[in-house]
Amino acid sequence: MPVSTTTSLDRRRFLALSAGTALAATGLSACAGTAGNSTGGSGSGKTTLTVMTVENEWPDKAALKAAEEALGMNINVIIWDPTKLNAMLAAKNAPDVVRGFGATETSYYAARGLMTDLDPYFAKSSVLKASDLDPVNDLWRYDGKKQGAGPRYGMAKDYSQDSMFWYRTDLFEAAKLDAPSATEPISYDEWLDLGKQLVKRRLGKVKVYGLNATGMGVFPQLMGMTASAGGSLFAEDLATVDFSSPEARKALQWYLDYAKADIGPSVVNPNPDGWDGPTYQAKRMAMSCNGYWFGGLIGADAKLAEVSRFAPAPQLGGTRVSSCFGATGFWIPRDAKNKDAAWKFFEWYFGGKPAQDRAASGWGIPSLKSLRGNMPQTSAFQKQAFQVQEQELPHFSVLSFTPYAQQAALEGVLSKVLPGAVKSGTSAGKVVDTLNSRMNELLAQGKELVG
Repeated sequence: MPVSTTTSLDRRRFLALSAGTALAATGLSACAGTAGNSTGGSGSGKTTLTVMTVENEWPDKAALKAAEEALGMNINVIIWDPTKLNAMLAAKNAPDVVRGFGATETSYYAARGLMTDLDPYFAKSSVLKASDLDPVNDLWRYDGKKQGAGPRYGMAKDYSQDSMFWYRTDLFEAAKLDAPSATEPISYDEWLDLGKQLVKRRLGKVKVYGLNATGMGVFPQLMGMTASAGGSLFAEDLATVDFSSPEARKALQWYLDYAKADIGPSVVNPNPDGWDGPTYQAKRMAMSCNGYWFGGLIGADAKLAEVSRFAPAPQLGGTRVSSCFGATGFWIPRDAKNKDAAWKFFEWYFGGKPAQDRAASGWGIPSLKSLRGNMPQTSAFQKQAFQVQEQELPHFSVLSFTPYAQQAALEGVLSKVLPGAVKSGTSAGKVVDTLNSRMNELLAQGKELVG
């Protein structure tokens, strides 16, 4: 069935939780306790599959029962929790299937030998064929040095190119501004200028955000901006960052300017709503940096859809980049006890009716190329979003994430360093040394543990 608005809210809570919690680099050997859930058989004689996922993966008992009947097995649901996952992995009592982010987690877990190589399963499958996999699934690959190559360790359920943005035509018209192009990306400087013209204040406080520039976190956005400028935030071996390069410094300076302008949520003034959905719906945000999936929320409200449009990802330089920072999906731990049953779940979830329903819902681009035709194209709103998305697809690229630290740890450094820099008006040039020092210390610790 199409994903509901309630489901989306839970999804975003999960994204926020996942982005804000790190699996400690030493946690796999030092955590205490284990989860009290077991896999294996059940009194009914059926296999019990333990799935760690978000609360609303199956919204009610009826939906869970239908999934069990379709699979011919019992499903033991564990709500996704990083501490519990850490404990289960350490105790070799891993879930059979785990939900996660391909873009930022694959290299971390694969480098630690915690994931199952799924290539043998793909090779034998008549449902999930490598030739049908959208390129976004390469974010679930890791060859021991970088993402995008090597064995497949998981699969995306759907995805978006997360630097694209949505905007409200009614707020553009009220400000007497031309709408962004649906075919040509604007520059980040142009985007910032639009945000400054669209923001509305009352008694010195922002009442309508001009834009939100970081839908999936600050660090990934800086990675994408740096790549667009022709550089890379990570060194080639992914063991260090370098904010002092011209490209990275340009990206950092842009974010500092954005945060100082106080035209949208930032590390200095987070959105009280927690995410863009309710803010955009309430006409309190003119532009929202969220990918195609956000259209599922918009399309559920006819009046909101009428005044909403989709636009290409802004660019900082001449290298057009439009990446995915999530690629949310599932993976099978190395120590899972029911791997064949887990693969049966994969084929059903990623290639069966659940995948077909997700594709038709508009909550993301399907991760199988054969399901793209299921994407909604009935209303004018859906047609516009689909056309913009189709034109953006050729500009997708894999940005390798480090195996030596999780996104949350790197975001933590940004959240400690950047607010003071914004408030004091410190330039990017004076901030880079602090960021390099703190982040590279974390990365060095992680590399030592990985070996």
